[in-house]
Amino acid sequence: MHDSTRTSHPEAEITMLRFDEVGVLPEPGDNVAISSRRLPAGTVIDFAGTPVTLPHTVLEGHRFVASPIATGDPLLSWNTPFARALRDLEIGDYVCTPTSLAAVSARGVEGLPAEPSAENEPLDPYELDESALNFGHQVTSVEQPGTFLGYPREQGPAGTRNHVVLMATSSRSSGFVTELARRFDDAAGFDGVVPVAHTEGGEDGTPNNLHFLLATLAGFALNPNVGAVLIVDTEGELVSGQAIKDFMAEHGYPPIRVPHAYFTRSAGFETDLTAAGRLVEPWLPVVAAQERQEVPLADLWIGLQCGGSDAFSGVSANPLAGAVGREVIRHGGIAVLAETDELIGAEGYVLKNVRDLPTAKRFLRTVQSFKERVGWHGHTAEGNPSGGNVYRGLYNIVLKSVGAARKLDRDVRLDHVIDYAERMPGHGFVFMDSPGNDLESVAGQVASGCNLIFFTTGNGSITNFPFVPTIKFVTTTTRYELLQAEMDVDAGRYLTGTPMDDLTAETLDLTVRVASGEPTAGERAGHSQVSIWRNWRQTAPRPGISITPNGRQTRNLTDLPEEDRDAPLPGTPLPLAGYAGSQVGGGEGALAPEAAGSAATTRAAGSPVPASGAAAAASVPGGALRLLRVDDRLVPEAVGLILPTSLCSGQIALRLAAQGELERWAGEAVTRMVALPHTEGCGSSGGASEETFARTMLGYLLHPNTRMALLLEHGCEKTHNDYFRSRLVEAGADPSRFGWASIQADGGIDAVTGRVRDWFNSFDLPAPEEVPGSLGSLTIALEARGPLNPATAEAMALVGREIVAAGGSAVLSSRGALLADENFRYAAFGSPAAVEPTIAHGQRFTANGWHVMRMPGTDWMETVTGFGAGGVQQVLAHVAGGTLSAQRFVPVVEFSTDPETVAQYGDDLDAVASGNAQEQATVALETIAAVASRQLVPKAVASGNVGFQITRGLLGTSM
Repeated sequence: MHDSTRTSHPEAEITMLRFDEVGVLPEPGDNVAISSRRLPAGTVIDFAGTPVTLPHTVLEGHRFVASPIATGDPLLSWNTPFARALRDLEIGDYVCTPTSLAAVSARGVEGLPAEPSAENEPLDPYELDESALNFGHQVTSVEQPGTFLGYPREQGPAGTRNHVVLMATSSRSSGFVTELARRFDDAAGFDGVVPVAHTEGGEDGTPNNLHFLLATLAGFALNPNVGAVLIVDTEGELVSGQAIKDFMAEHGYPPIRVPHAYFTRSAGFETDLTAAGRLVEPWLPVVAAQERQEVPLADLWIGLQCGGSDAFSGVSANPLAGAVGREVIRHGGIAVLAETDELIGAEGYVLKNVRDLPTAKRFLRTVQSFKERVGWHGHTAEGNPSGGNVYRGLYNIVLKSVGAARKLDRDVRLDHVIDYAERMPGHGFVFMDSPGNDLESVAGQVASGCNLIFFTTGNGSITNFPFVPTIKFVTTTTRYELLQAEMDVDAGRYLTGTPMDDLTAETLDLTVRVASGEPTAGERAGHSQVSIWRNWRQTAPRPGISITPNGRQTRNLTDLPEEDRDAPLPGTPLPLAGYAGSQVGGGEGALAPEAAGSAATTRAAGSPVPASGAAAAASVPGGALRLLRVDDRLVPEAVGLILPTSLCSGQIALRLAAQGELERWAGEAVTRMVALPHTEGCGSSGGASEETFARTMLGYLLHPNTRMALLLEHGCEKTHNDYFRSRLVEAGADPSRFGWASIQADGGIDAVTGRVRDWFNSFDLPAPEEVPGSLGSLTIALEARGPLNPATAEAMALVGREIVAAGGSAVLSSRGALLADENFRYAAFGSPAAVEPTIAHGQRFTANGWHVMRMPGTDWMETVTGFGAGGVQQVLAHVAGGTLSAQRFVPVVEFSTDPETVAQYGDDLDAVASGNAQEQATVALETIAAVASRQLVPKAVASGNVGFQITRGLLGTSM
């Protein structure tokens, strides 16, 4: 580094910086440089003896012109065109495209130009020149292969960890395995009992990602870091333990050789937890008795990932990860590159050295297939870079891809191309098809057999996988120092003079230590999550969508039908001519004093299961509602909400909400603290699915039950805090009402914990006042799962009529069993005719009454999440043949009139009803009152069987 010099200036003395102090050229011949620090407008830089004053602010990681560029000429990084000049550009001009300028302007940065200086380079299809391919050799093997201390397995490589894994086959069992794992938190002598809870496979019918899902689950069970595995499903579901067995047999998988069992849920939640726990307990001493042994480094199978990338990812962290991967290959191991859409534009670099022509062609077919799938949903790869990527200098997919490809070292040959979660075909360097969504991509690599993950990050991504350790490489020393507790490797030292060879040797040594048991920063932090390549809805282009060969969309998405776009609806209630109103008891119906203790609230004589929730409902004084007065409204509860803005901050939000509840951060101002972890906000397409996501998020921030709400961003997502600030303003809400925190910008988990605690502690709000209330103050969703008899269908209709007659609202799903039932429609609306949706998914309505929410699918958790975003305060669900998971925010009340369901699942029911429709409705209304009055906690909530899941609609897809 050179000392800054000073130069005279007519108005003031100005510090002049040398170019090599502030500019990074990825390769000789590039005509734009990356700024290594923030350079305010007016900064003077010495370009080879010529002082140049910067006309505009250049953010760290953004680019400025290093040599003159004429209008229309390409801007080069890594000697690759990524944009074209919109005017003649002089040395020092700030490089910004329309997208990047908008992204930076949205963050309130000052000193920016009024107009962009460049436009993105078109993504023309890559054309393979077979004659130019280099079918070279793989890197030379070391003379003396190294070793690490691992867990030998009967088949495949050794494990770097030794976990007992509790794996849900679908989202229906995710809450179950999470709670079961929690009960083994104290297990000692090995690396721990961990759940694999995910969002997939829970919908009715066959999902389009079924093959990927089964391959992933099968691969998880065979991963070398698994010392024992329990595979959990529910009765009658498509994605079952048997389906996994059949898939493995059909595709030639080896048998699972570690202790394992298949468990089907068939009774109450607690009963099943006890039974499943009995299967797991004998494995604990067996797994704990296994010891690490010296095994060859050839058993290291490393997944190469990047997330929260910035402009320096392709200069420091990615080349370092690639170099260490090269060394692992020299010892006989495997390195696996993924994230297909993040290599679009870098095909030539990936194929610079390839095993053979079929491998090259399979790679290009994989890229083309990904483009087509995304195109069916109306998107292109140009939508991949997140808001955080753009803000940190990755203006477009070309820059992101060329930088991401540097995880493939220049000396390394591409040996194999595999599908998502496919088993490894051999050693060397492997490319696996996957979306750019980090967590979904990691899941595929783990399923393919990877026992260690290299994760490079510019912003400081903190995500981890439950049973495979993640070593995090951060691109700059400044960011490493900010997030030192969360990061493992400071790749930024390369930018300040440390030779890459020295960093490679150091990091390889760390890799061996981690593989031998040294915990990573993420393992010390103790949080992780799983996300499998999420289902996509389309299998061919939708009418109205056409994608040109260069990947451009030729018709605006607003031309598509409203249902495809999930566009907002007027929000007015169903027009019901001649509607008679209350049909249960008159007036307040079932909540009149004389209704309390009705015979219908108890079971029929001889029933083996007590009426549970119904008995508790009868304890509400006079059967009346007791609500809370909060500000200007009456509500059943006052929630303190911590809302993660993307998937990567979800687990930390959960931790903070639990800590805030325990330590009473909000005092008596709230009745409980809630966090809503989800899979969205990054790594998925924009457009219609993003609009639905934003609407859902705002629905919870502005929900009548939400008294205090703080948004927790990861820091590099598409939908960051500033994004939601602007969305709140658009919705007419004051952003200053809400708390704002950032895991990355605030300095890591400990620092952000203090910030969140301080925000909740900063208020001195009075406790909500309990007052008499009525059904007219409530919004209740009605749902039915399983067979529905005519009397129960009528009873559910009567419940809705009672609520609406009192001035409240009843909400149904357009895909639900109730609306499909002719008896229900006749009893509810006076006509069996079909009714149309009144609100979009997660939309707030404009007036109380009967409402139908448009639902793109049948997944239960997505349905109830949409209900909650629309303002629903409680869900009443009649169940038959099984029970449901609860939702974290909206209480789900489950009752049944089916004797077999009562006998088998009675412990999970909040109420049991019998008799005619009016008697059943009385039970349901009393139970609603008990929960709304905080006298009854729904069984699923109390047991920890909870979840939260946001739909991607019909046009959302992973990217």
